[in-house]
Amino acid sequence: MFRAIDKHARVRRLALASAAATALVLLTAVPAAAHVEVESDKAQALAENVEISFDAESESSTAGITQIRVVLPEGIAPADVTYGEGPTGWKFTADDDGYIVKGPALKPGVNAAYSVVVKQLPEAKELAFKTLQSYGDGHIDRWIELDESGENPAPVLALKAAAPGAKPTSSSSPSESASTTPTPTAEETTASPSTEAVADTEKGDDGGLSAGVWTGIVAVFLVVAAAVVFAVRRRGASQQ
Repeated sequence: MFRAIDKHARVRRLALASAAATALVLLTAVPAAAHVEVESDKAQALAENVEISFDAESESSTAGITQIRVVLPEGIAPADVTYGEGPTGWKFTADDDGYIVKGPALKPGVNAAYSVVVKQLPEAKELAFKTLQSYGDGHIDRWIELDESGENPAPVLALKAAAPGAKPTSSSSPSESASTTPTPTAEETTASPSTEAVADTEKGDDGGLSAGVWTGIVAVFLVVAAAVVFAVRRRGASQQ
C-alpha cells in the first residue's frame, strides 16, 4: 500500500514538473521578437565620415514596413547625417532630433535595410539609436528601451576608443541643428513623434506583448495543466 502511494506521488510530481517545464518554454519563446540591428566598419569614437548600417526586421506577415524614424543619440546632430542606401523609392529627411527614412511599403516579412553616413561620431563608448518602425496597417514597433534585457531594446552601436590625436571637428551641436530645422508639416508630425513622444511610448500598448498574446499563453498553460491532472487521475484510478 505504501509503495502504491509513493508511486502515485512520484507520478504526480513528474506530471507537475512536466507542466511547469512546458509553460516555461511557452513563456520564454513567445517574447522573442524582431528587432533592429546596427553595425559599422568604423565604429570608433571621433571617427569621421562613418557609414552606419541598420537592418530593421519585419515582424508582420500581413503588412510591409513603410517608415523608419530614428532619434539620434547625444553628440550627433541631424545636420551631420546624410543618407547612404536603402529600399527602392525610399527617401531620407532630417528632423528636429533625428531623421526619417520612408517610402513605398515593403513586402510583408521583408526587412528594411538602409544606411546613413555620419560626419563624425561623438566621443562615447556606445550609441543608442531609438527607432520607431511603422507598417502599412498603422502598427508601430517601438525599439526604444535602453535596457538590453528589455523586450523592445533600442539598437546600440559599441564604439572603440578614439584614435590617438583624434579631435572633434563638428561645428554644430544637436541643439543648434534642432533650432534651424524647419517645423514639421502636419503629416510629418503625425507620422514622426518627437523625442517626448518616443519617451512616452516606452510603456505604450505597442511595446511588449499584447493582451491577446498573454491570454493565449494563459489558455495554453491551463490546457496543459488540465491534461496533466486528467492523466494523473486516470492512471491512479486504473492502478487501484
